[in-house]
Amino acid sequence: MYALLKQIHNINGMLVLTVLLVAVILNLVFFLMKKPYHKLAKISALVGLILTHLQIVLGLVLYFISPVGFSNFSGEAMKETTSRLYLVEHPIGMIVAAVLITIGYKATKNVNLNDNQKYIKVLINYLLALAIVSYLIPWFVWK
Repeated sequence: MYALLKQIHNINGMLVLTVLLVAVILNLVFFLMKKPYHKLAKISALVGLILTHLQIVLGLVLYFISPVGFSNFSGEAMKETTSRLYLVEHPIGMIVAAVLITIGYKATKNVNLNDNQKYIKVLINYLLALAIVSYLIPWFVWK
């Protein structure tokens, strides 16, 4: 079960990166074209939100069943870069990214914001989340 969950987590991680990038590009293009808030931009942001939340759930399950996760938590593990990444940096960073994505998506539903403000809020939050996710993925593990 662990191997299957890990594989699903890896595949979904690539989907998250792709969808976040698409959402950023679409919101940027529609913003620069000065269009009213476009349905396609909102759908791409929603898909990014859903996939990110699914990824967080998968990641939390893996955190507690993985041999490099919570069961490996110790002072010695915190001194090793790779262990620290798995134990602290990756999980906390991904949760922060998920919060940013949630805040960005909530802006699309806010009736008090004009269309430009919606685009800007989504762009800022999704770009920050994309940067965090890209930085904290353990690329060296993916072969």
